Amino acid sequence: MHGQNIIIIAQQNWDTIIGTNPRNMAKEFARHNRVLYVNMPLDVNTVLRGHREPGVRKRLRVLLGQAEDLAQVEPNVWVLTTRVLLMSANWLKSRHLFSLVNQLNAWLLAKSIRKAARAAGFDSYYLLQDGLIYPGLELKRLLKPIQFIYNIRDYVMGVPYFQRHGPWLEAAIIKQADLVAANSAYLRDYSLQYNEQSFDIGQGCVLSMYQADGTYALPPDLAAVPHPRIGYTGYLTSLRLDLDLLLTLARQRPHWSLVLVGPEDEAFRRSPLHQLPNVFFLGTKSPNELAAYLHHCDVCINPQLINDITIGNYPLKIDEYLAMGRPVVATHTRAMEMFADHVYLAADAPAWLAALEQALADHSPQRSAAQIAFSKSHTWEASVGLLYQAMTEVAKHNTAPQLHTGVPATVATNAAHS
Repeated sequence: MHGQNIIIIAQQNWDTIIGTNPRNMAKEFARHNRVLYVNMPLDVNTVLRGHREPGVRKRLRVLLGQAEDLAQVEPNVWVLTTRVLLMSANWLKSRHLFSLVNQLNAWLLAKSIRKAARAAGFDSYYLLQDGLIYPGLELKRLLKPIQFIYNIRDYVMGVPYFQRHGPWLEAAIIKQADLVAANSAYLRDYSLQYNEQSFDIGQGCVLSMYQADGTYALPPDLAAVPHPRIGYTGYLTSLRLDLDLLLTLARQRPHWSLVLVGPEDEAFRRSPLHQLPNVFFLGTKSPNELAAYLHHCDVCINPQLINDITIGNYPLKIDEYLAMGRPVVATHTRAMEMFADHVYLAADAPAWLAALEQALADHSPQRSAAQIAFSKSHTWEASVGLLYQAMTEVAKHNTAPQLHTGVPATVATNAAHS
């Protein structure tokens, strides 16, 4: 697709320090199209609770007219920080009252987006809504895009915040979308319940910092950790990781070193893991330091807890592990099945122990090379390419004479990875 205007509205702001899916998608769009990226507006609750935070204060300056709201940040990319303060409505138990407030929020947001679109010269446009539920229900009606694309990357209905209004809202958004783009087969199947135009477009990855043939000095805090090193990098949260499994692994294999790199939530900070001599918490590292830790581990792991939050998530860290050529063991989920040829999958503690033993004995250069090649096939060019295919297919389906009501052929789930 070339020469089009695309508006993206996402939960993550453009200037978020870590890499984000919507920003990477916007950059790929902008190679051949023009993009207006809309930062998530402030709401009253965020201002009251976080007005001292630098990110909130920066957006408050825009809200108060002390800074520009629209800026071109890259060739073909404009970023809008809206001068809109949304009312916090999720606390309202009444669906009717919630809907009224939500409609007002959406009207204010849409008005701001239309103004910015005119300023950027967008006379018509596609709208991609990246996981935005509140106030995303109204945006297709208010903005009238060429196509309305709902991009789903997480099943957030398991998060307490969304449990009051989230289930009916997201179902309604998916139903009204011209197409739904999911980054895993699980989320594609979830969306198919509500919209037959649901596609698995895979996941793009930015792996430039993860190069298996790179030179990586041994980090000083890892140097004292004995081999074999079983490593995990990422946020240590009990919402997503299986604490009991980690305890079992560490206790049953005291000669293994369990290396955990990343910030901890309260459950991890209080965990008995801290009392075990073969468990090493190395703390938060900057993104450009992580490859060195992976390079000097013997096996990398993703010990996911299986719940509504995790079961459909695309495991981005698996691509990072594979790009480093490390043997990998992970919890068996639906989303992980696409990695089955390159990752040892385990469903319970005995299977995990057996898989780790196998991974530690895995010294195959051929397997490592295949892992690296597989991870590098997961590019943003491939993922967005599948989205373009889906958009074209839906457009053809909507304009062709409707002789029957069959479900149109979907984009092959694994096309991005072939």
